[in-house]
Amino acid sequence: MLSVLLIVIVANIIVILSKIKVNNSILKMLLLLGKFYEMNILFTPSLNDRLFVKNPQNTELGKRIIKEAIQLMAEIGYEQFTFKKLAVAMETTEATIYRYFLNKHKLLIYLVSWYWSYLEFQIVIQLNNISSAEDKIKKIIDILVWEDNLEIDFGGFDHQALYYVAIGEGNKTYLSKDVDENNKDLLYKPFKDLSARIAAVFLEYNPKYKYPNTLASSIIDLSHLQFFFMHHLPRLSDFAKKKNPKELEAFLEHLVFKTLE
Repeated sequence: MLSVLLIVIVANIIVILSKIKVNNSILKMLLLLGKFYEMNILFTPSLNDRLFVKNPQNTELGKRIIKEAIQLMAEIGYEQFTFKKLAVAMETTEATIYRYFLNKHKLLIYLVSWYWSYLEFQIVIQLNNISSAEDKIKKIIDILVWEDNLEIDFGGFDHQALYYVAIGEGNKTYLSKDVDENNKDLLYKPFKDLSARIAAVFLEYNPKYKYPNTLASSIIDLSHLQFFFMHHLPRLSDFAKKKNPKELEAFLEHLVFKTLE
């Protein structure tokens, strides 16, 4: 139990320490500890408390709400998803769900923010021992195209289902009328942090490149759009025949490196 608690703590401080100036040997030690457990790590991000009424991470019921919401939203989509259907799936009441989340849009932002936070964490972990900026970019693209990384565990949740939620519903977190208000409340910080970390690697590859943030956010979005098109709108993709995520990765690598030249 103590070892699990230690790993949870390490998982939550690695990303924070990577953003500030700390002794490099301390950070490396924490990264090595996190790397040792990375395939089964119990990742628990600290998300904006404006996303929920009651923090679902603090109770077993709350964790179950998150787990069941991921499954249901991946199965039926955001438009058809309701708290009533979630309550039925959980054999509980709508009122129970509302004790944790004000509405389904806040729940969606919560789920996708969890995903963005975990991607950033994986980038910190997996880029630690990579010195070449070119290889770092290739690894980032491999992480963004998640389907062929099934061995990496979110810790208690169906990470493949959450990946599909992020692909199919992720844009709806900010393509909404309340985007400016949500932005003021810093609800999109995990997405911005992920994008900024990727942009920093692009600048490492080419310090003179003028549009690193634009390219970073575009590549994140494009990795999802083309995966969606590959499976559902094949005429908008060149990868629909084989549906091989490695082909999508090769395209993204080509696009990024040609752009950065």
